[in-house]
Amino acid sequence: MQEIRNSFNRYNDWTVNGEAISEEKVLKVRNGQAYCVIDGCGGVDIMTGNPRCDPTRKQGCESQNEWSAEEISDIEGRIHTAVTVPVETQIRGNHRVLNLEEVRKYLEDAWLIVLMDCTCRVQMRNCDFPVHTCLRLNERGEQALTNDRLGALNPGKATVEEALAILDQSHKAGLVHLALAVDQEGINEICSCCSCCCLVLSAAVRSGALRQVLTFSAVAVTDSSRCIGCGVCVERCQFGARDMGNGGVIFDPNQCSGCGLCVSTCPAEAITLEKKGI
Repeated sequence: MQEIRNSFNRYNDWTVNGEAISEEKVLKVRNGQAYCVIDGCGGVDIMTGNPRCDPTRKQGCESQNEWSAEEISDIEGRIHTAVTVPVETQIRGNHRVLNLEEVRKYLEDAWLIVLMDCTCRVQMRNCDFPVHTCLRLNERGEQALTNDRLGALNPGKATVEEALAILDQSHKAGLVHLALAVDQEGINEICSCCSCCCLVLSAAVRSGALRQVLTFSAVAVTDSSRCIGCGVCVERCQFGARDMGNGGVIFDPNQCSGCGLCVSTCPAEAITLEKKGI
């Protein structure tokens, strides 16, 4: 048990109120893995233990611990899938891809759009990316407006054009758009994520389980004859799919999410997105 716990703490350097997750919270050990109970919804306690978290927002986020087991179970039961949303329009192939035009359709069909602060960046504060970037639609948006626990995240109604403008701004800033379907009826959350704060993205990148966590519909393709080796795409990539070496850019397609961050800023226009089967 101690060996497993030490391994767990080495992998996850987050702490709760400055202390490592206690051994008594380990529920079971199976196949060399420990299964633990943590307080909070979505790791809120882990993140709000971060001293960089603003005290006022921290208080609002910590109140999510008041959610009942029934509420949390209901949310978990309705989560269907999450996909990355590429912005670039130069995509080859015949398979369907969730691009910004399709996101526009979801926004236009929504009877309510709510713009709010990103819970992950508010609580983690590991970067200087924009915070007021996340969108919730319909019932999820209504929950954000009426739930006092989320008031610290500054939720407010937004128009379709305002929402699209936010997505465009966050893309230019270098954030990855993740579309989350909390039920089978379609997308009802669109987050603009960074791998240094986002629970989903950081876990996927750090664990190397990108394909197990997220669904991708495209992958970046580089025309080596046009690539000038400037490294802009390396700086933009949130997934560690690109690095500099051997006199140029080294690309690992297995780490690519098809988000399009590299495509829109390549000065040589050497990168495009190619559709792939999901």
